[in-house]
Amino acid sequence: MKDESFDIAIIGGGPGGYVTGIRGAQLGFKVALIEREHLGGICLNWGCIPTKALLRSAEVYRNMKQAAGYGLKADGVAFDLDLVVKRSRNVASELQRGVGMLLKKNKVSVFNGTGCLKGGGRIEVETDGNKTGIIAKHIILATGARPAVYKGLEPDGEMVWTSKEAMVQKQLPKRLLVAGAGAIGLEFASFYNEFGADVTVIEALPQALPAADEEISVMLSRSLNKQGIKIRTSTFLRGIEKQKNAVDVLLETDGKKEKIQFDRVLLAMGVTGNTEGLGLENTKAKLNKSFIQVDEWLRTEEPGLYAIGDVAGPPCLAHKASHEGVICVEKIAGADGVHPNDPNKVPYCTYSNPQVASIGITEKQAAADKREIKVGRFPYAGNGKAVALGDTDGMVKTIFDAKTGELLGAHMIGAETTEMLQGFGIAMNLETTEGELMRTIFAHPTLSEMMHESVLGAYGRAIHI
Repeated sequence: MKDESFDIAIIGGGPGGYVTGIRGAQLGFKVALIEREHLGGICLNWGCIPTKALLRSAEVYRNMKQAAGYGLKADGVAFDLDLVVKRSRNVASELQRGVGMLLKKNKVSVFNGTGCLKGGGRIEVETDGNKTGIIAKHIILATGARPAVYKGLEPDGEMVWTSKEAMVQKQLPKRLLVAGAGAIGLEFASFYNEFGADVTVIEALPQALPAADEEISVMLSRSLNKQGIKIRTSTFLRGIEKQKNAVDVLLETDGKKEKIQFDRVLLAMGVTGNTEGLGLENTKAKLNKSFIQVDEWLRTEEPGLYAIGDVAGPPCLAHKASHEGVICVEKIAGADGVHPNDPNKVPYCTYSNPQVASIGITEKQAAADKREIKVGRFPYAGNGKAVALGDTDGMVKTIFDAKTGELLGAHMIGAETTEMLQGFGIAMNLETTEGELMRTIFAHPTLSEMMHESVLGAYGRAIHI
C-alpha cells in the first residue's frame, strides 16, 4: 500500500496533539493525527476532566452535609460511589466524542493505531496487526506521560494504585495512603477524605505542593489537617508489603523508620515520558531522562521533528501542552506574532479543598533572584461575597517588582481561585503594572475583588483590611 502524504503528522491525540491538529488545519495544512488508544488523551479520559467530575460530586456532598448552616434541611444525606464514578466516566465519554467531532469538522485525518518513526519523515502506523505508512514534512510528537514507577514500589492496580485505579474504585478504603503531595495526590486526598476515608499524605520534599508559594502551602496543609487529612512532609516511602487485604508501608521521616498499615496506597510521585516504541533511535532526537529535548520552538535535533507537552518535559499540564502545540505549528507556518512559551506565565491549578492557583514566581524565588519586591495579601474573611458564601478560608497574594511595578507572581488559596487566576495571567501577558490593576473596576460583590485588594495591599492602599 502506498504511503499517504501530509504536511504535518502528529503522534498523540491528547490536549497537545488534537489542539495542534486543529490549529494546523486552520492554517491550511493537510494534517494527520495518530492516536493509539483514545482521543483526548489522559487528561480528558483519565486525568483532568474525570477527576474534576469526581471532585464536583464531593463538593455537592460536602454542601449537603453543611445544609443546616445555610438554614436548610437535608436529612439522610448519603452517597453511592458507583454512581459517582459512573457520572465521572460519562463526562469523559461525552467530551471524547466532542474531540472527534472537532477533528472531523476541521478535516484532520485521524489514524487509530500506534505510530513509529522510521526516519526520513516516514511514520508506520500499526492497527490490529495491519500497517499503514504516512509521510510528512513535519512530525510532532505529543505522546504525553504516565505515572512514574519505582523499583519495589510497583502498582498492581488492586492494592497499590495509580491515579487511574483511584478514579474507578467500587469500594471506599477505610485507610488510604497517598504518596506524593502534588496536585494529583492532594486532589484525590480531598475526594476520598470527603467521602469518609482516613487519608494520610506523604511528601518527600519539605512542603505540600512543592512548587507552590511557601505561605500558600502552609495555609493549605493547615486547612487539610483541619479536615482530617494528615500531611507528612520530608517523609519517604521506603517499602511496600502487601497483605491479604491491606498494605504494610515502610515510611522514613528524619532518618526514623516506621511501619504502618493501610487498606490501599495511591502512588502520585511524578511521571515518565512516553517515548518507548516511538522509533527515536531512527532520528537524531535526544532524551533528558525520559523526556525529549527541544529548543524554544519545540524542535528536536532531528530536522522536521518536534515534541510538545508532557513528553517534552515538565511542567506536565494540559494547557501547557495545548499552548506549545499552537506555538509549534504557527512557527512552522511562519505566522506573525509567534512567541516562545514563557515558563513564568504558565498557570498552575490544584482542585483540592480549598483550591490553590498560582502564576509567576514565588516570594522565595524573588528573594533568591535578589529582587526588591512589594507583596500584597488579602484574606477571604475580608471579602463580602466569601462571607455570604460561607467560605472564608483563603487568601490572595500578589508579588510586584518594587522598582517597575511589574506583576511578578500571584498565588491564591480558597474557593474558586482556579477561575480567578486567569485575570492575573492576562495582566502578566499584557505586562500590566500595579497602576493599571489599581485603576481597574472589579464588580461587587465578587470574589475577584480580593485580587484588587491584594494589589492595593502591596502598596499600602487596601480598603477592607
